[in-house]
Amino acid sequence: MGLDNVNPTVYSVSKDTYGQSARSKLESTDSETEMQAEAEEIDAGEVFDLIRNINDPEHPLTLEQLHVAQLRHITVDHENSRISVVFTPTIPHCSMATLIGLCIRVQLLRCLPARFKVDINVEEGTHQSEKSVNKQLNDKERVAAAMENSHLVEVVNQCLATTIDKIAGY
Repeated sequence: MGLDNVNPTVYSVSKDTYGQSARSKLESTDSETEMQAEAEEIDAGEVFDLIRNINDPEHPLTLEQLHVAQLRHITVDHENSRISVVFTPTIPHCSMATLIGLCIRVQLLRCLPARFKVDINVEEGTHQSEKSVNKQLNDKERVAAAMENSHLVEVVNQCLATTIDKIAGY
């Protein structure tokens, strides 16, 4: 099977971090992280820092380099403990859209305090099956079932592998 997008547009990326403490979340212990999570507010920049270096499953590029993930498409609502991430597939028929959204969801579930409800959606009008993809990504049971598939978990972990290395500064 060939690539969906043989020649994707690659954008330059900033070396700056946008959030206040994405790196500290990965460097602290679990008990320290839980205490910090209760006291500290998370901003959109910090959420972006957590997902920007996720590898695209099809290309050796990050979601930031492909403009799949962008800071302007992330909102944090502390009052209602909700985070919304909208991502943009590189092509309207991207067969990897659900996998990319799953990678974003898993990364945020692993790194953010449990108090947040995370909504992951395809940017409106950018994918031919956006409603179906959005439904899959925001259905807890479907996500849980997907994460029971050992092959899929392996693929997700590969996409996230360098994300953790880059955030931690390795």
